[in-house]
Amino acid sequence: MNDLGGERHSIDELLAAARARLDRIKPETLERERTAGALVVDIRPGVQRARDGELRGAIVIDRNVLEWRLDPNCEHHISEVVGHDMRIVIVCNEGYSSSLAAAQLMDLGLHRATDLIGGFQAWLRLTVSEKR
Repeated sequence: MNDLGGERHSIDELLAAARARLDRIKPETLERERTAGALVVDIRPGVQRARDGELRGAIVIDRNVLEWRLDPNCEHHISEVVGHDMRIVIVCNEGYSSSLAAAQLMDLGLHRATDLIGGFQAWLRLTVSEKR
């Protein structure tokens, strides 16, 4: 048992449980989600953004403050967050930590939170192939 009194789980089990709760989106639908009003949040570290580029239309929020910035009930939330019914798409580098983060946002009541399958790298591959 862990400190919270529950069973121990591997990271693979936690990831699978998180993803089972999410309506994950494919890279080819990210722009459609954004134009429909979704808040796209890039949680990649600065070194990855500097190396691979910015995600057009996304706001950047460091992972370590994500819940505080997106919880509409928190005094530290960003102005773009207007309620619990917002569609929020979390993007990390490869789509792993974003799944865990989106599930955490769901626990805060942001029931339409999700993430991008394959993360920024999948989106980048798609945009590079579209330019060819």
